[in-house]
Amino acid sequence: MSRDDEGWVPEACTLPTVRRPLRVAEFDELFRTALRGQRRLSPWELAGGAEAATRDLTARESACCSFFSFTVAHAAGGVRVDVRVPPAYVAVLDALADRAAAARSAS
Repeated sequence: MSRDDEGWVPEACTLPTVRRPLRVAEFDELFRTALRGQRRLSPWELAGGAEAATRDLTARESACCSFFSFTVAHAAGGVRVDVRVPPAYVAVLDALADRAAAARSAS
């Protein structure tokens, strides 16, 4: 699945289709500008200055894709985000992790 393929967005997502590219772009921007580290089974590590944007974005994402569980917490010099999904949505989490890795390597 390519990072530009939106086929990974599940039917459970209630965000209107027309707004999905904008949301994806918001995650890409967050990953590109603030992501310090991310591994498949570990929390995201983000710059401390991104906390407000991270809390806002993850809250909006949870509202339209209720299968996501984001826990945002302070960490030494930054922010940690633990992302969880039920087993049926692991492919969605994998696609988001791929986008994070691609955005981080592009910056």
